[in-house]
Amino acid sequence: MWPVAYGEAVNDDRTRLLNRGLYLEYATLGWNVVEIGFLVYAAYIARSVALAGFAIDSFIEIFASVVVVWQLKGTANEAQERRAVRMIGGAFFLLAIYIAGQAIVTVAADIRPAESLLGIAWLAVTALVMFALAIAKGRTGRAIGNPVLLTESKVTFIDGALACAILLGLLLNALMGWWWADVAAGFVLVAYGLYEGWHSFHE
Repeated sequence: MWPVAYGEAVNDDRTRLLNRGLYLEYATLGWNVVEIGFLVYAAYIARSVALAGFAIDSFIEIFASVVVVWQLKGTANEAQERRAVRMIGGAFFLLAIYIAGQAIVTVAADIRPAESLLGIAWLAVTALVMFALAIAKGRTGRAIGNPVLLTESKVTFIDGALACAILLGLLLNALMGWWWADVAAGFVLVAYGLYEGWHSFHE
C-alpha cells in the first residue's frame, strides 16, 4: 500500500504546483489588464513613445500568459502550442515596427514627450511585481519540470527589466529635461521585440 500512497502524494504535490502555476499566470494576466488602462492614459497625456510601447507589450504578455494557461491545463496539443508561439513572435515584430515608426514620427515632428509622474509610479511598482512573479514562476516551473512555465518566467523577468529601462528614460526626462531619453527607452522595446520575435520563430 505504501507505493500507492506515495504515488498519490506525488500526484497531489504536482497538482498543487500546477495550480500554483495557474494562479501566478492569472495574477500576471490581471496585472497586465489593469496596466493597459493606466499606460494608455499616461502615454496619451505625456505623448510618450516608451509608455505607448509598454502598453502594447502588455497586450502581447496577456496573449503569452493565455498560451501558458492553455498548456498548464493540458488542453493544447503540440501543433497548437507551436502555432500560438509563432503568433506571439509575429506580435513582437509588429510591436517593434510600430514603436520604431512612432519614434521616428516623434523626432521628425519635434514632439517633446512631457514628464509622466503616473507612468513613473506605475512602472516602479510594475518592476517589483514582475520580478516577484518571475521568481515564483521559476521556482514552480523547476519543481514540476515544466519548460513552458520556466520559459514564461524568463519573459516575466524581462518584462520587469523593460519596466526599469523605461522608468529610467522617464526619470531622465522628468529630472533632467532629456526628452530624447523617452524615445531612447522606446527603442529598447524595439530591440526587445525583434529579439523575442526572432526567438519565437526559431524556438
